[in-house]
Amino acid sequence: MSTAPDLHTTEIGDTGERVVFLHGLFGQGRNFTQVAKALQPELRSTLVDLPNHGRSAWTGSVDYVDVADTVATWLRTAYDGEPVHLVGHSMGGKVAMVLALRHPELVDRLVVVDISPAPSDGAGEFEHLLTSLTGLDLAAVGRRSDADEQLAAAIPDERVRGFLLQNLRSTDGGWHWQADLDLLLRELPSIAGFPEVGATFDHPVLWMAGERSGYVRPEHEERMRELFPRTFTVTVKGAGHWVHSEQPEAFVSALRVFLLAD
Repeated sequence: MSTAPDLHTTEIGDTGERVVFLHGLFGQGRNFTQVAKALQPELRSTLVDLPNHGRSAWTGSVDYVDVADTVATWLRTAYDGEPVHLVGHSMGGKVAMVLALRHPELVDRLVVVDISPAPSDGAGEFEHLLTSLTGLDLAAVGRRSDADEQLAAAIPDERVRGFLLQNLRSTDGGWHWQADLDLLLRELPSIAGFPEVGATFDHPVLWMAGERSGYVRPEHEERMRELFPRTFTVTVKGAGHWVHSEQPEAFVSALRVFLLAD
């Protein structure tokens, strides 16, 4: 009997076809909680903490093929190989694409949120964020507001700081990061890249791009359609990179139309 990998997951809903959500860098499955609740009762959801994030295990390396295969093994074990709808944002979108390409039998419909099957620009921004977090003096943190105050100069956007500080946890031994920040910083070039898989995925794919984001560009479209020929593209007005949190109603509406269509 196969054993499921050590991934932390949360189930929301108990009726309808299953949607599995994969978060982006610094994220956790719970980032999609409100989206999952809004999809009920027609769809049930599984929120995954990817390796080195949230409550899932740390792995010592980051490789999209390895992560995709880990999630595929978990899906195959948890749901007896039944196909699911797969939604991935940013880094999670790259995992979702690789999973669909390598294990198409496990994926019914694929939704890729604000990322392309190509090396990503913006690594400098993420390097700055990771460096700021790893430089935080956890010994000087008595409460979460202390960490927020320490980060305010380096990360002036309050919304971004709040998102990042969801990774900070308090235990009897003090404060610690749930995500393996040192690993993510070291492996950032791999995270920004995209592997050559050598396959195509011929099921329906919805590409959702933020209007104010630059991660999905016209020059990426040819590669998108080479790998995913049945692609539909939607640009969400008023959204940046975090489409699902910046424009949740539009995000849920597009998901519902795509996943429930005959």
